[in-house]
Amino acid sequence: MKPKESVLSTLEKFSTAMLAALSCLPVAGLLLALGALLASAGLGSFIPVLRWEPLVLLGNLVYNGMMAIVQNLGVLFCVGVAAFLARKDKHQAALIAFLSYLVFLTAGHTVLEQLGQLAEAAPGLGLYGTGQATVLGIQTVDMGVTGGVILGFLTGWVYNHTCETVFRPAPLRIYGGARLPFLCMAGLSLALGFASCFVWPPVQQAVNRLAQWIAAAGDGGLFLYGFLERVLIPTGLHHLVYMPFQFTSLGGTLTVGDRVYAGAYPVVMAQYSLGLPISDSIRWMYTGFTKTFGYFGIAGAMIFCARPENRRRTAAMLMPLVLTASLASVTEPIDFLFCFLSPVLWLAHGAIAGLFMVLLDWFGVTGFTGGLFTSLAMNLSAGAERTHYPMLYLLAAAEILVYFGVFTLLIRGLHLRTPGRETHITTAPVNQEGGFPYQALLGALGGRDNILRVDNCFTRLRVWVEDAALLNQPLLRDLTPDGIYCQGREVQLVFGVDAVQVRRQLEELLAQNALSTS
Repeated sequence: MKPKESVLSTLEKFSTAMLAALSCLPVAGLLLALGALLASAGLGSFIPVLRWEPLVLLGNLVYNGMMAIVQNLGVLFCVGVAAFLARKDKHQAALIAFLSYLVFLTAGHTVLEQLGQLAEAAPGLGLYGTGQATVLGIQTVDMGVTGGVILGFLTGWVYNHTCETVFRPAPLRIYGGARLPFLCMAGLSLALGFASCFVWPPVQQAVNRLAQWIAAAGDGGLFLYGFLERVLIPTGLHHLVYMPFQFTSLGGTLTVGDRVYAGAYPVVMAQYSLGLPISDSIRWMYTGFTKTFGYFGIAGAMIFCARPENRRRTAAMLMPLVLTASLASVTEPIDFLFCFLSPVLWLAHGAIAGLFMVLLDWFGVTGFTGGLFTSLAMNLSAGAERTHYPMLYLLAAAEILVYFGVFTLLIRGLHLRTPGRETHITTAPVNQEGGFPYQALLGALGGRDNILRVDNCFTRLRVWVEDAALLNQPLLRDLTPDGIYCQGREVQLVFGVDAVQVRRQLEELLAQNALSTS
């Protein structure tokens, strides 16, 4: 394979594995948005029925249940990526990935504990801003989803290269098969957990020093603040950018009688509740602006750039995630759909977010921006004189248009891979009347003995064959009218949303043929 083709193949494999790990997030996003609506105090001020306690309880149950997924995306990536990459017995790879993640977390916790470096949770803040986090009940260095992604790919690679190893000496046979990958991953997880305690804190300290510079750098610092708060999300370092401004004197101070408030959030909330003018400390709370409004433009561009036949499906996938961002200020479900796949879009996203924070400051906006209904209720109750909210919503419309325009130009101009731009996705079911001819498909692929591995992504069946010369390409085109793609010994057959079903049926057929010939 040529170097360029090899790089493209690797990137495609990486992006497909990342997307596969997120396949359940649209459903989680829909439920999260529903929970946020039912539990929204801001919306309850407009719709009294939402103050009914059973509805509030239901909303909190749904919201907190789905937030458990969002708060553990590292686990999701680790298990999902490993399972996708595994060539056989995917459940074994998923289990090994989960166990490896537990070992990784515990190794980090143990090192911090032995060194006396475990941070203490602050009242009301927990571990935010300390550089540490509690994941699955284990306190360790906060690497965001980075640790999970690394372990997921490591597990997939190690599993594929060791799962078929058989030791001949009888006493060692128990360590062969699926046990050997875990043995290898246990060592790698311990090493990675140990290293994270020494490699990651210096990075966190650099971010802390950067926060000090941002505070004194005027508009340039405010732009960088907004930019970093977005682009550092995958690493978990964004907490170290915004937390000092939200809850320390870097975000401003306010003295009322004998009480001193420090940090943008306490200062602004005190000013709001006491009826005082809102100070410019609120500039550090503008991070909610893009969460509330900008993602409508992002999703609109992706839907617009999707192939016409895919737009409905793309909209159905993206809109729940946009509502989750706008209503609940939870953006991770939609962020991870494109931050790894299209770094150019991710950097543009950070730049636009930073730019509009500066514009809000320039136009003297002192309104609330976190959560669509919550911020609307607070702005209306505080009044236009204190918040200048009419300008806020004009800038919101402008941001949506800017996101839509910039993302559309980048996606189309650079041919970026975003949801809905897959080639020729069909919506016709494969189980049409009379059934799909799986035996014919098996024959067109050169028969059972020619098939090395079967897998799928969202829309394509992926088959690796022993000898590409045995493929019956005219028949394959007849069986998959939405397109085939052959590269070396890899065959990709486009079946749209039925790709998972086709893979399962083909695997069952291969298993049946194996039994009949044994």
